Formats: sequence, C-alpha cells, structure tokens
Amino acid sequence: MSRPVRVGIVLGSDSDLDVMLEAVKVLDALEVGSEVIVASAHRTPERARAYAQSAPGRGLGVLIAGAGGAAALPGFLAALTPLPVIGVPLAATPLAGLDALLAIAQMPKGVPVATVAIGSWGAANAGILAAQILATGDPALATRLAAYRARLADEVDERARKVADRLAPGGPARA
Repeated sequence: MSRPVRVGIVLGSDSDLDVMLEAVKVLDALEVGSEVIVASAHRTPERARAYAQSAPGRGLGVLIAGAGGAAALPGFLAALTPLPVIGVPLAATPLAGLDALLAIAQMPKGVPVATVAIGSWGAANAGILAAQILATGDPALATRLAAYRARLADEVDERARKVADRLAPGGPARA
C-alpha cells in the first residue's frame, strides 16, 4: 500500500544510511510515508536548499536530518523551511558524535532544531518524534502511535516476566 510521503529524511552522505534506516523502520511501522535523499550542506548546498524549500509544497510535514562532524545539515535545512526539523547526530569522527550533538543542539535563537540521541537510538526516536508531530493533526496516526507505544510497553512487561521467572524459587539456576 502506497502512503503519501509526509517525512523527508536527509543524509549528508550515503555512509549515514544504515543508522538513519532506523527512522524509516519506525515510520514504516506507523504507516507514515517517508523518503530518503542525500544532500550535503557543504558539498551540494543547492540540492539541500532546493529540497528544504520544496518540501512544504510537496506535502511533507517534518524533516529529519542525520549529520556528523560539523553537523551543519539540520540547521541549514531549518534555516530554509518552515517545517519542523529533527537533527540526528551521527558518530562520524573520533569524537563519537559528541561534536555533532553539540553542533545540532546549539542552534541560534530563531532557528530551532529538535535534537535526539547520537546514532541509531536517536534515528529511531526521530521517527517517533516526527510521527508525534504529525499526529497532532491526524487522529488515525495518533491511534497508531498509541498502539506502537503500547507494544513497546508489552515488550518490557514480557522481559520483566522472564526476569521474575528466572529469579523465582525453583526456577532456573541463577547465573
């Protein structure tokens, strides 16, 4: 089933794809259409500019940008579009993503970028956050999001049961 594209995911480099696919997986699970492009703020600024400026007119509601090192891409996009932008810091340098986290989080007043955790956890959370933003005006998505969160809670409950069973008297030997 084809869904309208509502979230744009922008990679500064194709080397960011494996991490950023975590956002795609979450959005797919929530039945939110997304697209992924490569557009560098430094190496292909006109491509990044054209993408950011055309996004609202193409029906996108949120942009997610993965960036490492100088991590200019999320802020560059945010400066060019009225859409919410979520920045995912990537561990692309010897600083393990801390440089990217600080660069994305320290945007100047008036050009906000929502910032999530470094790496794959951050990419997954960016997908959830994008869905939460869209769900404010989409009751069906809000319902899917609530069910998704309930599934996450069920997974924790199942793990808790396994731990309790393992530690119960007469249960398997404690390690």
